[in-house]
Amino acid sequence: MPKRIFLLAIPVAIAVAGLTLYFTYGKSAARTTQVINWIRDPSSRPELMMTSGIKCDTAPFIFPTNGLIGFIWDDSFRPGHRHSGLDIFAGTNVGVTPVVAAYSGYLTREADWISTVIIRVPEDPLETSRQIWVYYTHMADPQGNSFISSEFPAGTKEVFVEAGTLLGYQGNYSGDPSNPVGVHLHISIVEDDGFGKYKNELDIENTYDPTPYFGLPLNANVNPDTIPVCN
Repeated sequence: MPKRIFLLAIPVAIAVAGLTLYFTYGKSAARTTQVINWIRDPSSRPELMMTSGIKCDTAPFIFPTNGLIGFIWDDSFRPGHRHSGLDIFAGTNVGVTPVVAAYSGYLTREADWISTVIIRVPEDPLETSRQIWVYYTHMADPQGNSFISSEFPAGTKEVFVEAGTLLGYQGNYSGDPSNPVGVHLHISIVEDDGFGKYKNELDIENTYDPTPYFGLPLNANVNPDTIPVCN
């Protein structure tokens, strides 16, 4: 092997080895394996499926869609990443599985949002002195054809919706038509900035642990390896 090619191969081999170790021994490796196996055959584990509209124990939020909770809050399924919410996989085609509001509040869909809505909850049911926002996304196909309900066109501001209101349907929009995500709903609970606006949901530090809102073990630091489910 020429010396130049050999030297280039070394960092590639190191990177591959690092990724292998990461997915073998990383915080959510066991859950990731279960999710990958389930995606290959969604009918294989029906006991892991959650049902839209149910409540777990005395939790204030209803479950927003049918599906398997694949990734949870502070999961890390790729190096350097901290997941800011829940990914719920339907195991269906795009535009099939309904998404409903998990809690009542005031819905906004920004003018440039293709697959996303956010609902302002003036009184957090866990701490009524603060306001929270509930963020729902991936409700479009790879080309950006939106599956959000026609009741909420782009530019919608502060429309009141009850818990259980149809928001749209699960999709796989990522912003890159050549690289769609799996069909799922991403939902997160976002902090208010203190001035009546939501913070950037991509930063986990701007979000709340959804565990008490849904009554499920949804914090990867506490639940590193199991798929959350309740009856």
